[in-house]
Amino acid sequence: MDVLRPPLVRIGGRVYRKNLLQERALPHEEEEEEGFCAGAGDCPDEPCDAFAVEETERGFQCRVEVPSPFYKYIIGKKGETKKRLETETRTSISIPKPGVEGEIVITGQQRSGVVSARTRVEVLLDSFRKKQPFTHFLSFALNQPAVQERFLHFKEEVLDKCSKDHGVSSSLFQNPAKLHLTLGTLVLLNEKEIQKARDLLQQCKEDFVDQITGGQPLTVEVAGVEYMNDDPSMTDVLYAKVHMKDGSDRLQMVADQLVERFVASGLMLKEWDRVKLHATVMNTLFRKDPTEERNNTMTGKSSFKERESFNGKNILKLFENFHFGEVQLDSVRLSQRFSSDASGYYATSGQLCFS
Repeated sequence: MDVLRPPLVRIGGRVYRKNLLQERALPHEEEEEEGFCAGAGDCPDEPCDAFAVEETERGFQCRVEVPSPFYKYIIGKKGETKKRLETETRTSISIPKPGVEGEIVITGQQRSGVVSARTRVEVLLDSFRKKQPFTHFLSFALNQPAVQERFLHFKEEVLDKCSKDHGVSSSLFQNPAKLHLTLGTLVLLNEKEIQKARDLLQQCKEDFVDQITGGQPLTVEVAGVEYMNDDPSMTDVLYAKVHMKDGSDRLQMVADQLVERFVASGLMLKEWDRVKLHATVMNTLFRKDPTEERNNTMTGKSSFKERESFNGKNILKLFENFHFGEVQLDSVRLSQRFSSDASGYYATSGQLCFS
C-alpha cells in the first residue's frame, strides 16, 4: 500500500483514512477485521463529533444501529473480534441477542475510545456489507402482456432457427413475467433499511423525478438485441435495447440520478458512471441453475459460477432489429430478489410512481 495514498472509507458522509495494521491470512471470515486504528489514543485527528456520543455518570456511551445478521462479524469466532475491539479501545461493547433487531451500545471512560470503537465497528460493517449478496434492486417492469407475447415469439423463433448453434437452448431465456430493467442493487437486511430505501424513493420523486417526467409515464421502445462480452461466438448475456420513443434522454436521466442519490445515501455501491439501460433476454447463468434469480447481470455477483457460453452470431444477425414492443413506464420499483407477486413479477417492497 502506498502510505502517501492510503485507502479511504466513506462513512456517514465523512471520509476516513484506513491504515494498514498487519497483513495475515485468516481462515474464518468472522475473524477478519480491516485495519483502521490500533487503539483508543492512536487517532489524534479523529473527528469526535462524527457520532452522537452521550456523557454518562460512568463515562461516555454511543449507540450503533446494526442489522442482526451482522452481529456475528462484530463478535467474531469465539468472541475474539469483540474482545480485541474492547481491549484496544478500552471500551465495553454490548450486542443484542442473535436475531433480535436492536442497537450495539459502546461504553467507555474516554470519549476518544468510544469514538474509535464506533468507527472501527462501522469499518467492519462496511467491509462485510460489500460481501453480502444483494437482496433488493431498483427496477422498471417491462412485463406488460404485449411485450411478453413478443418475447415468447422471439424465443420460439430463436429456438426454431438457431437451436443447432453451439450452446443455444430453451433454458437460457428469461422468464417473460420478470422482464425488467435493473437500475442498481441493494443489500437491505431489516425492515428499517427497507423503509429507508422507500423514503429515499419518495424524496427523489419530489426532488427531481417529477420534474423530469412531468408527472407522466415514459413511453419506451424495446427493440433490437445486443451482447455483453467481446466475442459474439462466446456470448453469456444477450439483452434487448431500450430507448425513449420521443428520442429524449429522460429515462437515462431518471436512472442516473436515482442511482447517484442512492449511492450518496450509502444504500447502493457505485459500479458504473452511467446506468446501462438493457433488458436481459438470454443468460447462461440460467442454464446452470434453473432456480437462479433471473435478474440483470450488471453487478457480476454470480460471475464465479461456471458458465457455458453460446454462439450468438446467428441470433444477432437474424434478430438484430427484433421489435419487442412499446412500454409505458409509470413507476420505479424497489423489487425483492427471489420473490414473485400475483402477476409473476418480483414482489415490490416500495414504489415511486410517476403520476
